[in-house]
Amino acid sequence: QTQLVESGGGWVQPGGSLRLSCEASGFAFRECTMSWYRQIPGKERELVASISNSGNSITYADFVKGRFTISRDNAKNTVYLRMNSLKPEDTAVYSCKAVFIRTKYTYWGQGTQVTVSS
Repeated sequence: QTQLVESGGGWVQPGGSLRLSCEASGFAFRECTMSWYRQIPGKERELVASISNSGNSITYADFVKGRFTISRDNAKNTVYLRMNSLKPEDTAVYSCKAVFIRTKYTYWGQGTQVTVSS
């Protein structure tokens, strides 16, 4: 069964940290660029960070630079998002996406809720 399963979301106070995980199964994880997106209710989904299949190329949205870190472990078929210095405006549903390098075929996870509030 092909799927992406996110975990690690929850509630945290402003300034706190969380680490999200996205575990892939049923497809060739190593052949995919992996990304994290987020969506706030009433707003369009936005890209947070991307990492190439080898992990050598990483991009971040300006609003998370210096606070979030994306990484991957190809042996575990998992991509991570370490989020530090969280702000209330980071509250959103965070989802991971896999895109095959050659075919551009795409898989999405179901998302995990992150809530930042005092």
